[in-house]
Amino acid sequence: MTTTPNTPITVTPKAVRMGKQRVIEFAGDSEVDPIGLRVGVKGGGCSGFYYVFEVATEVSERDETYTFDGLKVLVDKRSLKLLKGGVLDWEQKLMGYGFKWDNPNAVGDCGCGSSFNIA
Repeated sequence: MTTTPNTPITVTPKAVRMGKQRVIEFAGDSEVDPIGLRVGVKGGGCSGFYYVFEVATEVSERDETYTFDGLKVLVDKRSLKLLKGGVLDWEQKLMGYGFKWDNPNAVGDCGCGSSFNIA
């Protein structure tokens, strides 16, 4: 696991590697310079909230920025409350691949694993 002191989330080495790869791919396809990987939570999905993963191109005043083995990870403060204590990993299965949260704040999720609810 990759974590830094006083970091409310953890990012696995596999997720760091794939996050860096996403940022590099974005830089090759865009005229805008990437900053890092933005992770967050939005309202919606079949369980109430869903996870968001995208390449960040700017920092908002609402963002917290953490560095994991050279990968900058940006999380807005609202999302951070719902992700605190969570572990971001990269999962590769027969039917798909992508980032996946092990989120201790989620009390339930849908079958697809991309949306969740809280108590």
